[in-house]
Amino acid sequence: MDDIALSKWKKQIAIHQQQVTTNEPIEEVSLFDVPKSHVDPNFIDPFTLHLSALSFYRLPVDSPGQACLYFVIDSTANLLLYIGETCKSNKRWKGVHDCKRYIENYQDLHHRYKLETAVNIGFWWDAPVPTRPRQRLELELIKKWKSPFNKENWKYWGQPFGKE
Repeated sequence: MDDIALSKWKKQIAIHQQQVTTNEPIEEVSLFDVPKSHVDPNFIDPFTLHLSALSFYRLPVDSPGQACLYFVIDSTANLLLYIGETCKSNKRWKGVHDCKRYIENYQDLHHRYKLETAVNIGFWWDAPVPTRPRQRLELELIKKWKSPFNKENWKYWGQPFGKE
């Protein structure tokens, strides 16, 4: 991928994600006054989360962590690259994770073209503790934001960073 193709790829994703941010979701009308759930995918804005360095998992911790959703964001490009879920926030990234390779390839390509990146991770701690509801919420968010490093969205953006 040359620098022009990379810029075009990022711009297409940014346009979609900006539309998600600015478009109000269509609200279903109810006969009952049901309060909005904090686990509603329209309630979660990954771009408002406190971001941490991707090396967070190397820090010493005294527990395996807790259930959460996590979001890999390139703050320089204002792109949500990946959405994931875990029941053990301090352990999930310690081992093999395909997204680590995608991020490394993404950063390497930017470095080659002398383009800035600021890839970090944000955690949403109010995720459901039971696995199935947390995974359903993760999938809804993946579909909504069309994060390019999630395999569910490769049909939209291709898989330019998944290859060795």
